[in-house]
Amino acid sequence: MNVLITGISKGLGLKTTETLLKLGHTVYGISRSKSDELRILIQKFPSDLNWLSYDLTDSENVRKILFKEWIGLKTPLHGYINNAATAYDDIVTNMNLESLEKMYWVNVFTPMMLTKFALRQMLLHNIKGSIVHVSSISVHTGYKGLSMYASTKGALEAFSKNTAREWGEKGIRSNCLVAGFMETEMSTNLDDDQKNRIYNRTSLKKATDISSVAETIAFLLSKNSSSITGQNIFVDNGTI
Repeated sequence: MNVLITGISKGLGLKTTETLLKLGHTVYGISRSKSDELRILIQKFPSDLNWLSYDLTDSENVRKILFKEWIGLKTPLHGYINNAATAYDDIVTNMNLESLEKMYWVNVFTPMMLTKFALRQMLLHNIKGSIVHVSSISVHTGYKGLSMYASTKGALEAFSKNTAREWGEKGIRSNCLVAGFMETEMSTNLDDDQKNRIYNRTSLKKATDISSVAETIAFLLSKNSSSITGQNIFVDNGTI
């Protein structure tokens, strides 16, 4: 299975990439930079992990650079994971339009264009593919300072559900993985007290396990989830 995934240099993207590679899949992964951990993974899976540096603020060149020149139109694509995201955190009264627009390019507009061309690739090769958008529990449970970020993920959830409706007849599925707060670089700006307040809102009283999220994404790409589409799958330690 050939899978395209964004944001693979660290955190959930790196873990999901490793999970897919261990399952024997071929991964086409993009990120702006190459972390030391990603370098090690490339060395470990040199023939199955294809990496490209790409800035997701560039929506215009998605088809030309990613699909025509890199993946190649002759390559069947079985899955697309929209994982990369940037977080612009602040209260609404401090909202900055430039920062908001940049976040929407990375979190919404370019992922939508990637979905467009991933779908076309699947249709071209008659593939009953699977699309997984990584969303956030902040869409469903409010957190101070995350209103702008949550709005981008909420947009993806609506987009995913309607994509599933449009292309289900072709056997193409689209789901959102709604992740709880994980110990990743995006949460490093939180102190222990802030983290504990977040974790205490969950049933399990701890951070969401990255491996659990990655394994669920792999499941949503597999034939074992062939009847699941248009859904929001929560992996969030039971946030309440």
